[in-house]
Amino acid sequence: MNRDEPAGRMTEPGAASGAPAPVFILVGPQMGENIGACARVMGNFAISQLRLAAPRDGWPNPAAQAMAAGSPVLDNAQVFDDFEAAVADCHTLYATTARPRGMVKPVLTARQAMARARSELEAGMRVGVLFGAEKSGLPNAAVTRASAIVTLPVDPDFASLNLAMACGVMAHEWRAGDPAPDMFEPLADRAGAAEMEGLYAHLQDELERAGFFYPPEKTPLMMQNLINGFARGGLTSQEVRTLRGVIKALTLGRGKARIVRED
Repeated sequence: MNRDEPAGRMTEPGAASGAPAPVFILVGPQMGENIGACARVMGNFAISQLRLAAPRDGWPNPAAQAMAAGSPVLDNAQVFDDFEAAVADCHTLYATTARPRGMVKPVLTARQAMARARSELEAGMRVGVLFGAEKSGLPNAAVTRASAIVTLPVDPDFASLNLAMACGVMAHEWRAGDPAPDMFEPLADRAGAAEMEGLYAHLQDELERAGFFYPPEKTPLMMQNLINGFARGGLTSQEVRTLRGVIKALTLGRGKARIVRED
């Protein structure tokens, strides 16, 4: 395989999400397991382009395949002999590092960097995010080429982050502003005002029968507190029906435990 060519058919950036996405570039990655884990989390967040600059153990790597869990990102990974070749077509580079480098550069959070990257991609630029090797991080030469440094608010006494974890944080921030998947949309059958009023009346009636309101003059305030709690919950119609069933079961019983009440 030509090392400057993709290991499989290359998809366009952001093809999975319908929009351009940054290129993740691993500089001198060491363990195949970490490369595969990076590909896996990139696939989760629809970042399709992974580049490997001089991977220590060569390529392809069976350990990477196992950890990728079938992510198509790994099949399309591009491998380069050196850092310069891996970034040659990038207009902007962001260097991830936890160590101050003594360089005069903007220092951004992951969210700030990905917001800026989105604007640059929309303007037709190719954006690369640099990740260093597991043992030593990015070399200074790579950080020098970057337009900005990206760092995370980690504990300075334990700032070392696993390579795949770092990729995961950046990938998440890339998609952080997107809506939740449709399958998690709130239920559409939220209970209406009439259903809620029926629940409140049912509850108050049974609580009065049980002597809950004491002294009686505090009934409005106590009901107000109860209603406030239910109103905040945003109950569905089914939940209201279930609660009324609970009230009925508690007051009248069910089956052999059911009692007969004159009214």
